[in-house]
Formats: sequence, structure tokens, C-alpha cells
Amino acid sequence: MKILIVGCGKVGSTLAEQLDREGHDIIIIDNKASVIDYITDTLDVIGIVGNGASYHILLEAGIETADLLIAVTGSDELNLLCCLFAKKASSCNTIARVRNPQYNEEINFIREEMGLSMTINPELEAANEMFQLIRLPSAIKIDTFADGRVELLKFQIPKDSILDGMKIMSMNRQFNSKVLVCAVERGDQVFIPSGTFLLKANDKIFFLASPKIAAEFFLHIGITSNHIKNALLIGGGTLAVYLTNKLLANGIKVKIMEQNLDRCNELSEMFPEALIINANASDNNILAEEGIKEMDAFASLTNLDEENILLSLYANKVSKAKIFTKITRLAYEDIIEEMPLGIIVNPKIITADRIIQHVRAMSNRKGSNVETLYKIVGSKVEALEFRVKSNSAFVGVPLEKLELKPNLLVSCINRQGKIIIPNGQDTIQLGDTVIIVTTNTGLNDLGDILL
Repeated sequence: MKILIVGCGKVGSTLAEQLDREGHDIIIIDNKASVIDYITDTLDVIGIVGNGASYHILLEAGIETADLLIAVTGSDELNLLCCLFAKKASSCNTIARVRNPQYNEEINFIREEMGLSMTINPELEAANEMFQLIRLPSAIKIDTFADGRVELLKFQIPKDSILDGMKIMSMNRQFNSKVLVCAVERGDQVFIPSGTFLLKANDKIFFLASPKIAAEFFLHIGITSNHIKNALLIGGGTLAVYLTNKLLANGIKVKIMEQNLDRCNELSEMFPEALIINANASDNNILAEEGIKEMDAFASLTNLDEENILLSLYANKVSKAKIFTKITRLAYEDIIEEMPLGIIVNPKIITADRIIQHVRAMSNRKGSNVETLYKIVGSKVEALEFRVKSNSAFVGVPLEKLELKPNLLVSCINRQGKIIIPNGQDTIQLGDTVIIVTTNTGLNDLGDILL
């Protein structure tokens, strides 16, 4: 597809990189020449310096023949204006990043009236992801397939775990478990494991299961998913507001620590049920007074990455809380991964991932059969959900007889709502949706799994 991206900050540049890798024709627009020069030097994309809300700039970029325009500048209003002009100049689809909470209540009206294909709110998406992980405290990442019937969960094997030194095939037999381990991250290495793969402590494993089976699996391996009853949030920004709404609605007690007194007053009006504390969280005496040691969840959500890192390190030292650390810059990603910072929350990366999923869904209408796509293990592995729409060479053939590409696992079959964790004798049938996990990127059709 021909895709125009307006705004080349972290989200825009990430989108350009991933969509270029998938073979789309990318044109980027930004009013900073240095940004355009950098991206065009590193990627096979076309760059235009200018205002993406300018009709003439859009014409120069080829809006009339574009399939999609993605507006991800730092201004909600500019993003919406770009999309409005794009719709007037062509019949292309449009996506706008809209962050202001004031627009959130009327976002459906905005989307419908402007004919937007999608609006994306980074802080709201991040809050949704955090709440999912608070709901299942044992997991460190959860993605969903088959309309929520199947979850792809990321989990780190603790020291002295029963899984340490166990083969995957033995795990399934011992626990009579219907989970499928489909990827293992060990240091810098990534494995698509077979049944003989030996698990080790500190491995980060990705497994597929229904929500009920996943909860049972954690119990089998001796990990109790204690219900989170309270949470301490540091920083009262937009992300904290969205997350607090969800926590309070589900009976979880919330404390928010914020330095700005005016913001504290605003938060008190918004959340009379929450405890709003006007204090500097870098004072560990304050954290102790507010009961950090008794907290079930701790989220450091200030606008300073360095402060978030230090606060999370301290929380990890003094409490057993599930920890979330907001990071907006990943210049030291390799170093950060080695730190006990709990779950890293990056709204910009989450936004880029959601947009990529939407673009894949658009490609589906143009010939691809991909219904859902998640990039895992730092984008080294893809988990894709395909729908079987026509009879093909693989339909009705036992999986053990198919010549599959290496580093690829047929992980799950959804047959009219029945979830099948397949073995070699199972077959793929017309109408199924099939989840594939692989290091082979860019698959567009289920037939691409074959050699």
C-alpha cells in the first residue's frame, strides 16, 4: 500500500521503519529537514519537508493515489486537520493520534463525522494494557486472539521454579496442561521451541491458552495470582487518570502522588474515592509513610524517565508490588532490560503497534488473510491469526505431514469458538482461524507457512 505518515517523532519513525520492512510504499512528511534527512538516509522511504496539513504539501506527497494517511504529530488538532484535508483530496483511509482526554468522551462522534478509519490515544492504550496485567498479576504481557478466547501471555520463570530444567513435553504431561509454549526468550536468543526444549530459570516464555486455563497453569506451577487490592501511582498525568478510572471501577483502591498542587486539586475533583497526595515521590520517607511496602501494584508514571527508573528500583527493593515503569526514550534499551523495573510501559511503542495491527487488517481486505498481528520479543517474533477462507493444499492434512518453514509453530486453531491446542494429528479446516508464531516476518497468507 501507499502510506503517508505525517509527523516523524518516535511513533512516526517506528511506523516508517516497520511498514517499510513489510514492503509498503512510505512517504513521510515533517516540518523539520533534519528529521527527514535522518529517516531517508536510514530507510528506503520518500521524505518531504513541510506542513502535513497543507493541501499543496499533501498533493506533492501523492495524496490522490494514497491508500492511507497516518497523522501522528504532537498536536491533536493538527492530526485531525491533516486527516480532514486528506479526505477532501482523496478517498484514502485516515488514522489520527488524539491524546487530549477532553476529546475522549466524544471520540466516536469525531471519528464518524470526519470519516476516520481509526483514532489512537497513546495514554488510553497504555492504561488498557496495564490494567490487563493488573488483572492477571503473574503475567508481564498479555495479547488476545479469537475475540478474547485465547491469550498470548509472557511470563518469566522464577528461580527455584518447578519449570527450571523441565522439558516442555514433560510440563504438559505433568500438569495435564493445555497451554502451548510457543516462544522462549533467553538473554539475546529467541527460540521457537519443540517438545524437547529444556526450560531454565529466568527464561521469558510466551504461551497460548484460554484465560481459564492460563490461571490454572499458574496455580499448577506454584504461582498464586493474588488479587491486586491497592495501587500507588506516581505522577498524576493523563495516563494516571485513565488507569485510575479503570482501577476504581474494579474495586481497587488508588493512591496518586503528584508534586503540582493545582493538579492535585484537579485530581481530587475527578476522583473523590482516591487518595491524592501532594508530595515529591523521590523522598523515600514519604513513600514509606504512604505504605509502599504494603502496595500490591506500583506505577511510576512521571514525565522523567530517570525518575521513573529510580523510583521503580526502590519499589522493587522494598516491596513485593507488581511494578510498572513508564519509559518514553529507549536509547538504553539493552541496559534497561537488565534492570528489575517490572513492566516497561512505553505509550509511543504501544501506539505504533496498534497502528501496525490496523494496517495489517487493511491489507487483509486487499488480499492478505491476517486478522490479528502482534510483534513480540522486541519485534523478533510475530504472532499472527489467519482465517482460512478457501480450500488450499494444507486444508485437511495432518500438521505432522505438512512441510512447514523452520522456526514456525502452528500454535492454536479456533474452530467455531472451540479452541484447539493442536498436535501432529490435528488438521486445519475451512473456516478456522489459525494462530502462527514465527521468526519469519512478513507472512500475508496461511499458505506462506509452507516451504
